[in-house]
This record gives sequence, structure tokens and C-alpha cells, in this order.
Amino acid sequence: MNVPPFSLSDQLRELGEDLDQAVLAVLRSGQYIGGPVVLGFEDAFAAACGVPHAIGCNSGTDALTLALRALGVGPGDEVITSAFSFFATAEAISAVGATPVFVDVDPASYLIDLERIEAAITPATRVLLPVHLFGQPVNMERIGEIASRHGLKVVEDCAQATGASWAGRPVGSWGDLGCFSFFPTKNLGGAGDGGAVVCHDPRLAQAVRELAVHGMPRRYLHTSLGYNSRLDAMQAAVLSVKLPHLPRWIERRRGIASRYLRQLHALPGLGLPGAGPAGHSWNQFVVRIPICPTGRVACTALAPCIASADSAAFALPEAACRDWLQRQLQDAGVNTIIYYPIPIHRQPAYAHLGYGPGSLPVTERLCSEVLSLPIFPELTEMQQQRVVDVLIRVLGTSFAAAVPA
Repeated sequence: MNVPPFSLSDQLRELGEDLDQAVLAVLRSGQYIGGPVVLGFEDAFAAACGVPHAIGCNSGTDALTLALRALGVGPGDEVITSAFSFFATAEAISAVGATPVFVDVDPASYLIDLERIEAAITPATRVLLPVHLFGQPVNMERIGEIASRHGLKVVEDCAQATGASWAGRPVGSWGDLGCFSFFPTKNLGGAGDGGAVVCHDPRLAQAVRELAVHGMPRRYLHTSLGYNSRLDAMQAAVLSVKLPHLPRWIERRRGIASRYLRQLHALPGLGLPGAGPAGHSWNQFVVRIPICPTGRVACTALAPCIASADSAAFALPEAACRDWLQRQLQDAGVNTIIYYPIPIHRQPAYAHLGYGPGSLPVTERLCSEVLSLPIFPELTEMQQQRVVDVLIRVLGTSFAAAVPA
């Protein structure tokens, strides 16, 4: 049995007729950019996020860029964020001319370490940009307290957390602006790229909306240099069909995560994520394969991985144990993904910032240990059991033989 890390085929079978009708209606209308379909989705998505305003755009990356621009962030400013995220989190900061300042993450949650944020604040700091990674929300009450104490704005990176909530409030509704991605693998995914910015402030909403269409408050009047970043009507139609199903899909993800936690909790050599808060939306289920899982094994249980260590520039050779396990799973038909093999601060594009090896030790260790197991709403119990059985066979047998009694 082959188990994919993610699949859209079952979702397409379930919603295919509705999707066909929605897309065909857009094609027949001739209104491919803007129009009532886009506005309708924006209104529905704003309501789902608990805010009055949502502005569709071309991607989650653009959402971050537009949000920062709307706040007036630019050259000379600093934005504090996490280096354990997709590159776009920092890339958007750089795109507006500001400097990303990276804070290490908490080893249990993988989220920005709230105890380290204030030490990173300088007179140039303008924005806190927390990342709700893998569907787990950051403690937004704490973020808000820190921001208020230092007079900072808050932009939430919700790309992997659509439908998640903190303390009963949806992510995206806590900060000054919330940024979402509709990349196909996200909890709410389109049929291509797409994103949205949400907020409470009508002035910020208008600023984002103008920036997304070439800085145009009205046709052929350009008051600033903006972008060509619009959510097209086809994507809005697809997302409008899917949005009502999002709560049900997230509950399925939570059920899958719960089964993983229950069935894998006693497996040696495998670090499981914490259950997280009630609002966790489980975009990914990320386990850790520690470099020296017991302190006594010293990798002898995973001896085949030692010879495969990648010593290329900017690679983390300690990841050999994790990479070996990924190959074992793949050989058995279980496909996994690594989020993320190289932390942002160690990417060549950010070498000029001077973050050397060991500067963010928790982030760097995570990047050498994490592995995302298959999780999507349509994953069957039989498929999930296959993942569990293979992990038990590979790790249980290997570690039982290697660990002294």
C-alpha cells in the first residue's frame, strides 16, 4: 500500500460536481478578475476569521508583503520572527526593505520562544511577526502583551493555520493583520496559488486593497507603488466551494493526529509533537528523530545513515539519522516530507546577516530531526495504520536491538 503525504484526489471526488459548476459559472461570466465571486469569498472568509475585512491576493507571500507595506514598514526597520518557517516569512520582510531579526523557537511547540522576544527588541523594531507553524497557534495573548508594552505592531503568519484558533478566537483576528495562504496543500487550498490578508481596521484594509492593484484607489489613479497581486475569480470560486467544509476537515485532521499520538507514544527513538491547544488545526504532523535518541545508542541503531551524511555547504550532516528513516519509510511505500531541512538564518541568501552555526541552536537541531508524517482529511484509518506499522517495524526492531537491557 502506497501512502502519500497529501492527496487532493479524494477531495476532488467528493466536491467535483460543485467545483465543476462553480468554475464553469466563472468561465461563462467572463469576469475572471475581481467581481462578485471574489467579493463573495472575501466576505465569507472574513466572517470565518472573525474580522470585518478580508482582501484576496496572489499568494501567502504577497499577503505578508502587503501587510507589512500597509503598516509602513520599510528600510531601516526590523521585524522579529522565527527562522523555523518557510523562507517566505523572512523574504517578505526583506522585500519591503526591512531586516528580519530571528528568535529561536521553543523545542516543544516549534513556535517562536516567547521568553526570548523582548531581548531581540531594539529601537528599530517595528513589528512582531509570529508564525502559527504546522497549524499550531502561537499564544497571541502573550504576543499582544509584548507588542503593547513596546509599542509594536503584530502581523500573524497564518499560512499553515487556516481554521486554527487561540483561546477561542481564530488566528488572524488577534494581530493588526493576519496573512493566509491558499496553496493547494494548506487546510483551505485552491487550485493554484492564492492568499488573503484579514484585519479589523478599515484603513489598513483599504491600504492593502490599493497596494494589491498597483497602488490604485480608483481606476488609473496611482497614489503609491503597489503590486499586481489579485486573487482571481477562478480561485475564489474553488475556495468558496471548499470553505464550508473547512471545520469538518479540521476535525478529521485532529482525529488523525490523536490516533498518531495514541499509537506512537511508546515507540523509542521517535519524538512526538505535543497535543497543543484545542485550536490546533494540524496542517502537519511533525515528529522528531533525535540525533542520539537514548543517549546510549549513539546512533548505532541507525548505523546505515552514518555513511550517507550530506556535507554540502549549508547542509546539516546531523540529519543523517532522520534522512535514513525517511528512506526506510519511502521504501515501504510511506511518503513523508521534511519541513524544513535548512533554517532560514542558515540560507545563503541571509549569510550577510551573520547568523553563524549554533546561533539558534533549537531551530538548527529541529531542522536536522523533523519529519512530517502523512496527514490530510481523507487519510483512511487503513492508510494511517500502515504508517504506524512501518514505523514500529523499523524503529521498534532497530532500537530494541541497540539499547542495552
